[in-house]
Amino acid sequence: MKVIDHKIVTQVTDKILKTENLVCLWDFEDGSLYSKGRYNYQLLPAGPGSIDVEKTGPLSGHSVRFEEQQYCYIPRSDCPGLNIYGKNAQVTVLALVKREPKTLMPDECEAVAGMWLESEKKRQYCLFLNLWIHESANQVCGHISGVGGPTEGEKWCMDASIGKTAVLRNEWSWVGFTYDGKLVKSYLNGELDLREGRNPYPYTQGIFDGGENGADFTVGAVHRMGEMGNFFKGNMGALAVFDRALDELEMNNLYSL
Repeated sequence: MKVIDHKIVTQVTDKILKTENLVCLWDFEDGSLYSKGRYNYQLLPAGPGSIDVEKTGPLSGHSVRFEEQQYCYIPRSDCPGLNIYGKNAQVTVLALVKREPKTLMPDECEAVAGMWLESEKKRQYCLFLNLWIHESANQVCGHISGVGGPTEGEKWCMDASIGKTAVLRNEWSWVGFTYDGKLVKSYLNGELDLREGRNPYPYTQGIFDGGENGADFTVGAVHRMGEMGNFFKGNMGALAVFDRALDELEMNNLYSL
């Protein structure tokens, strides 16, 4: 697995913006929480204290700092472009993160971004790290639900592509997943992180339609068990969402210009 090259990453913004079907790109340039791309959506900070946009990060020189219990969101009604659903729906979520060890709930999953209202059985799509299912931990996980609730016969949604390689802490990494209506694929630093039986993961049920009262778009946490949780701790230097499954060459090229 390649180690991220900061000189390469600084060239990526323009290429992301030119990639077809980009919905939103947040690169936090100059401390902005507004997205670039097809839509100009604003991330709203939530949780205790203030969320800082720090002058650090290999893409724009800025990144959002998340402490545990902090996250960002966009109300569902304010981000229709991110409400991706349907039998034939496709999605790609890509993020530049520097994760840190958690102290409050160190073994809990880490949600990066998506529409995933687990409490109300209105899951759609979400990029996770450290999912702790199927004998996994610390890897990139692409979660997709075509039913909103748990996988049939299970307590939780178990449908996810899960890579083989741990996402290192205290280092910048590109993490992401794609879904083309047939396969969910998880990527680490531009490469499909193959894991037999888990990545790619076959899934043909599409993406659930959460309706008018479905999930908000959340970054750094999701709503589960009646409250926000699955917090991400660390810095996020970029976040991009596409309403198309980028292919393996595109995912690699966005990392390795």
